[in-house]
Amino acid sequence: MADMTMKDLSRKMREIDFTMLVTRTSNGALAGRPMSNNRDVDYTGDSYYFANDQTRTVSDIEADPTVSLTFQGSSGVLGQRPLFVSVEGRAELIRDKAQFKAHWTRDLDRWFANGIDTPGVVMIRVRASRIHYWNGMDEGEVTLG
Repeated sequence: MADMTMKDLSRKMREIDFTMLVTRTSNGALAGRPMSNNRDVDYTGDSYYFANDQTRTVSDIEADPTVSLTFQGSSGVLGQRPLFVSVEGRAELIRDKAQFKAHWTRDLDRWFANGIDTPGVVMIRVRASRIHYWNGMDEGEVTLG
């Protein structure tokens, strides 16, 4: 088993645009939905996503900030297995436009017509506490403070 560093994971995760963000609902069920990281990845354990504050995603996080993220990379070269990453962490809802600017990309304008000034836009920061990965036949875990 080869251990990947956070820098190794960051480099590989930069190529993965979508994740499944999993929250716990008010009745205790798990709910997952695809979210784009907009390829804004210099991964040190924090991930950033944008949503509308009227969504179930946001209300789930308000009730219980414990979340999970799952990523799957493409297999690439013939016979090469994809990278799988599972992140456990806590979500924080951010409503500060200055912080939006640091993570906003033009691709988000498709979903939020007025950019960072779109009414109800909220940024979700997920701070990882544990990351488990499977990279072909290798697997490992990174625990963050």
